[in-house]
Amino acid sequence: MKKWITASAPQSDDGEIIREFGKFFGGILLRRGINTLDKAREFFGEQPLSGPLLMKDAEKAAEIIQLALNSGKKITVYGDYDCDGVTATAILYSYLEAQGAEVEYYIPSREEGYGMNVPALERIAANGTELVVTVDNGISAIEEARFLKENGIELVVTDHHQPGIELPECAACVDPNRADDGSPFKELCGAGVVLKLLIAMEGDEDFVLDTYAHLAAVGTIGDVMPLKGENRYIVQRGLENIKNEQNAGLSELIRAAGRSTENVTSTDIAFTVCPRINAAGRLDSAEKALRLLLCEDNADAAKPLAEELCALNSKRKTEEDKIIADIEAKIAADPMIVKQRVIVLSGEGWHHGIIGIVCARILEKYDKPAVIISVEENEARGSMRSIEGFSAHKMLTECSACLTKFGGHPGAGGFSLPADKIGEFTERVYEYAKDNYPKMPDNALYADMEISAEELTIDNVKKLSLLEPFGERNSIPLFLLKDCTVKSKRALKDGKYTSFEITQNGTSLRVITFKVPFAKFFPNVGDKIDLIAAAEINEYNGNESVQLRLVEYRPAGFGEERHFSASRVYEEICRGEGCDKRLQPRVIPQSREHLMAIYDLVRRSNGAMNAEELAMFGGLGVNYCMLRVTLDAFAEANMTEYINGAPRPVPVKEKRDLFQSGILAELNKQLTADS
Repeated sequence: MKKWITASAPQSDDGEIIREFGKFFGGILLRRGINTLDKAREFFGEQPLSGPLLMKDAEKAAEIIQLALNSGKKITVYGDYDCDGVTATAILYSYLEAQGAEVEYYIPSREEGYGMNVPALERIAANGTELVVTVDNGISAIEEARFLKENGIELVVTDHHQPGIELPECAACVDPNRADDGSPFKELCGAGVVLKLLIAMEGDEDFVLDTYAHLAAVGTIGDVMPLKGENRYIVQRGLENIKNEQNAGLSELIRAAGRSTENVTSTDIAFTVCPRINAAGRLDSAEKALRLLLCEDNADAAKPLAEELCALNSKRKTEEDKIIADIEAKIAADPMIVKQRVIVLSGEGWHHGIIGIVCARILEKYDKPAVIISVEENEARGSMRSIEGFSAHKMLTECSACLTKFGGHPGAGGFSLPADKIGEFTERVYEYAKDNYPKMPDNALYADMEISAEELTIDNVKKLSLLEPFGERNSIPLFLLKDCTVKSKRALKDGKYTSFEITQNGTSLRVITFKVPFAKFFPNVGDKIDLIAAAEINEYNGNESVQLRLVEYRPAGFGEERHFSASRVYEEICRGEGCDKRLQPRVIPQSREHLMAIYDLVRRSNGAMNAEELAMFGGLGVNYCMLRVTLDAFAEANMTEYINGAPRPVPVKEKRDLFQSGILAELNKQLTADS
């Protein structure tokens, strides 16, 4: 369960936003910080990119590359194996090739690791390269830059990652995040930096955007950069290119993924194109994705490559599901894993290219920071994903004594360590979280605003398209609707999905979800629920209607804070940290009748609901901590068993007084003992 947070609306000085855009759409703009007409014009207007020469060293880099072109020097573009690195490589390589350069590209494998490495540079040098240009990497390549200089090879760095204290020794270093960079927009991805460098070289922004904006857009979306300012403009131009089929490789990949180039959206790119490009680098070679993007006007060559990337993505999903199955088995065998403040799991043979995605799934399921470690013989590589308020990079820094390498940012990180250090690292993580976060931050779900069903008219919902393209920091608007009555419900796709109808103050809306199977949608017809959902237009037989896309739902008026507090106390008890003795009446059932009421709840559910669902939809209203403690007591006494995390009763072989021995007795003793 996530904490629901609804954005508050800061008022513009004189209400001009509401007057201009109306209460509904203007309210969304206000909650997104667009509180003046000037900011609205800036957001919606197609502002040109800021001058590329404002980036430190951009002019110098352009001159060096142009000189290499004119003098026939051999150039190597050194990229990276993720979506941003591949698209950035495709942009610069195809441009240089079109200019008649003697140019090669090099993308390291995941085994080599991120960024430049000396063995690769030795091979590049042996092939006669005289100029290396990095894309999406290089800002931290101090040793590698020194190697190139010693071997008489020029280096131009183009990157967007945060620089360290020392910059690489090179002919030019273009990174908008340099401390001495004067450009106004700092959140370009690697492909965006290359795009602006080409504008500096060409002096013709429209030509460069018409030729390469689609690749920069894919890189921007794939690297989860904020879709505001210059990024928003790049993605808008890029989507236009894609709809005009500017690149045969990209068009074939979109079609192979089951989408149409005619109405492709940033969301389509994020969830269909980028994962397929990344799958090549995760499971095989990123060069396959690069070769596809270089099929600029050769659909015949592009089609089999697009199909191969789709096959790799399917393989990625299979590998991902295998790891998830292993993880769930480990959690079933040791439930304490998910009762820690940070979830740490490791496994032999888990594909190191997949664990980052698995991390994200574990975080999404358990709403806690997650660390997943892949073990291969004596070496281990890990990935971390975190929640707001708990920095992954800070945690890895504090626990780095047993790591051989690490890096990242607040939301995510990666690291490596000897396999025999995993246990020590895990304990360091637990200690760090306990010492610094006695109360962990709650994972949150943000809604743009609370509204009534009657406000979701066709006209209002259609206006939401003005906010596109959607992406990081410009997400699809979400709405909180409270006290809605479930009017009807039905299963879709043999129960795999759910459709239901709600009514609120006389207005009815259809809601669909592809995340909640019908068997797991517990409200009955007539029940009242609160929900957070996106709004969209559904077209059927020429008729338009508003439809909601469910994100989360709860019983109306569910006590969120009480639930989170009780959950926190339960986990503290499980970790042996104890709890306030005054909470004893809320932790332990006070009578046999109370105990049997909880058992009857489990019996009626019969494995359909997990503990959280029993608390929300069981109807008993029992404190969540007490519910969890009692469920543990039932399992200890062999009165229940857990199937996929949900308790169900089993035949009882012998009667046992749970108040006299076991978990309840021991806990009651601790909480009633004299201080």
